[in-house]
Amino acid sequence: MAHLRPRRSHVLGATLAAGALISTVAAAAPAAAATTPAVSCTSSNAALAEKLRKDITAALANRTGTIAVGLYDRTTKTTCTLRPSTAFDSASVVKVTVLATLLWDAKNQGRYLTDRETTLAKAMITKSDNAATSTLWKQLGMTKIKGFLTAAGMTQTKPGANGYWGLTQITVTDQQKLLKLITAKNTVLSDNSRAYILKLMSQVVSSQRWGTPYGVPSDVTVAVKNGWLSRATNGWRVHSIGAFKGGGHDYVITVLTHGNSTMNYGITTIQNVAKVIHRDLAAA
Repeated sequence: MAHLRPRRSHVLGATLAAGALISTVAAAAPAAAATTPAVSCTSSNAALAEKLRKDITAALANRTGTIAVGLYDRTTKTTCTLRPSTAFDSASVVKVTVLATLLWDAKNQGRYLTDRETTLAKAMITKSDNAATSTLWKQLGMTKIKGFLTAAGMTQTKPGANGYWGLTQITVTDQQKLLKLITAKNTVLSDNSRAYILKLMSQVVSSQRWGTPYGVPSDVTVAVKNGWLSRATNGWRVHSIGAFKGGGHDYVITVLTHGNSTMNYGITTIQNVAKVIHRDLAAA
């Protein structure tokens, strides 16, 4: 999943469905964070909050790298966070922000998306197509992107400069704000826009449906967007954001990681967290 501005000579083949741009410099060895902040959970169901706190903490025990987690369940008013304001290179999870900006801008102009825009949007989300993302990022421009971030209250998000959308700085706090906007009525995104984003996120190709959906109950709907990127510093960045509804719950999850030795190591870390969240909510 390319996270630097694509150049033809750097794009890998179809072995990675997203055509990831991989740094030629060896990834740095993962290192545990100097300090280990604690998982914090609050809920209208105190027992659920405590169980989630213990289980997320246990799921991350002995995992190296820097890991940030966000959970919000509307049904039980449950919130869990770990490193909510730590900044990460966005990799391809920023593509949801790009789509939201496109729809927000079209709403401001009083128009629907063009056929060209819908084709680009579908490729960007369902296949994580980098060329489509670069086209939309350039079309929107920094003024509109920053305008959407302001409207959405995503004050911790810093767009990547010079077309490098994958180096946008994101946090759990802001990704959770975005997911909340997508999953509930608000004045920033129209109901049609929200439904469209969720539809595309529910149609992500099977090879890119890892991460936050792991362990989800069969009666719960899934909308997901993942990102992965290797750079010379902080090894692999591996991220997953997801929205889930069913089984008596309506919840969103963000897990951001870097300092992973491999992409698969990061995926395992995310899935360790997702599995216990889905399990604990299903039992609540």
